Amino acid sequence: MKTKKIVITGGPGTGKSSIIRMLEAQGHECLHEISRQVTLEAQKQGIDQLFLDKPLLFSEKLLEGRIVQHKEADMLPATTVFIDRGIPDVLAYMEYFKTSYPSDFIEACKNHLYDKIFILPPWPEIYVSDNERYESFNESRRISSYLVETYKNYGYTPIEVPKIPVRERSEFILKTIDE
Repeated sequence: MKTKKIVITGGPGTGKSSIIRMLEAQGHECLHEISRQVTLEAQKQGIDQLFLDKPLLFSEKLLEGRIVQHKEADMLPATTVFIDRGIPDVLAYMEYFKTSYPSDFIEACKNHLYDKIFILPPWPEIYVSDNERYESFNESRRISSYLVETYKNYGYTPIEVPKIPVRERSEFILKTIDE
């Protein structure tokens, strides 16, 4: 049986990680966002902000990691795996920052498909900035529109998750998976 791959995406500070942690606490298989790992790895190598210093290299590392996650999802014993951001997120960010990318990025989107995409809309009441999140709320809003457009360009119909408490957002996602 094929594993369902469910992406939870949205601009920075929209609650993705909180929902992933909630789903995980409820016993669901989840794969976490990898951009912070990529950033921390680069910092260990003396590059303070890889995304700002070498955006294409950062995006290549994200793409590699998200392809690995896509394959990893198929190896897990669960029938459904929730993933914090998908491969098209890489392209959406590159489009947002007007960074060109090679065709293998496009091929990765076409060759590694997901079953459902849930997008968390920008929500000023929960947005928080931190050491790894340097985007403002307005930038988060613009990034969100790029995410929606990119997923649509690859044939997905992103489902907007309502602005309700984390538990209810998780329940909404669980109820909507098979619709």
